Amino acid sequence: MIRKLLGLAIVCALSSSCGVDNQGGSSEYTLIDEVQAALPPASFGDYWYQGKAEITSYTLKQARYGEIHDGHAVLIFVTEDFSASKQVKLDNPQEAGDDVVKILKLNATRKFNTGIYPYSIMGSVYSPIDRVRYPHPLKINMSVQEWCGQAFVQMNLRGEQYQIQQYSYFEREGDRTIALDAVIPEDEIWTTIRLNPSDLPTGSVRMIPGTLYQRFSHATWDVQNATATLKADIQDANLMAYTISYPEINRTLTIKYNTFFPYEIESWQETARSGFGRRAKMMTTTSVRNKRIMTAYWSKNHVADLGLRGDLGLD
Repeated sequence: MIRKLLGLAIVCALSSSCGVDNQGGSSEYTLIDEVQAALPPASFGDYWYQGKAEITSYTLKQARYGEIHDGHAVLIFVTEDFSASKQVKLDNPQEAGDDVVKILKLNATRKFNTGIYPYSIMGSVYSPIDRVRYPHPLKINMSVQEWCGQAFVQMNLRGEQYQIQQYSYFEREGDRTIALDAVIPEDEIWTTIRLNPSDLPTGSVRMIPGTLYQRFSHATWDVQNATATLKADIQDANLMAYTISYPEINRTLTIKYNTFFPYEIESWQETARSGFGRRAKMMTTTSVRNKRIMTAYWSKNHVADLGLRGDLGLD
């Protein structure tokens, strides 16, 4: 019965995710909230190689311009076959030989309005499942679209450095290439939690602040000293709270996740300076889990599938 609730039998999601579907219509999916309590201890493959993605919506309270703006966030986790050399998803992984790297991909989106104009944000993290051979993501990118213009950044791991390409409509930020030591990128933390939270670094660490923070703060790209802690959540015994504190930039990020596999992320909050000039002040962005489903979303692109957005609390 549990297997039926979980959906498809173990299939290599890496050969089907984000593929082409010509069938139309909506098929079964798993409302994880309804079956989570019944799940037995599961292996990584039982959960992540179903040929589906985990999609979670969050109620977002985003700090921007010295005020809090209502919106929503979505975290999408899915496994794929990736090219170690080209650092892109492989079209024909069966022909790639040793170049194939199995990854857990995170696509993270946020949408909110600032007064009259909207923000649309998407960040992606491409983390190899083999963390012994590949301890850091091979690629991270992030884009922001709003009525003032667009900005995009990409980090590629090349040897012992992250090669960073940045494009922006701001003169001092546009069309830049930067290289940083391949220390821990903050964006990696989200996939580390899902892959193996025991790998989370604690104590004094050197870290590259998150790509969205870099964009919103207009900060200079740099490696920062930080302190990381991992503790049981004082309000919910089923959650762990991972906190990163950056003393030099006066910023903290706390991510709360479920103690047991598959370590779902339930909420996060970030406290940092928001706004410019007289409107600048310390503010806290919060995001709390709303709905979670497991589905092959890349095949749910028909009018008949619009109801799935309602199931995620997005409409």
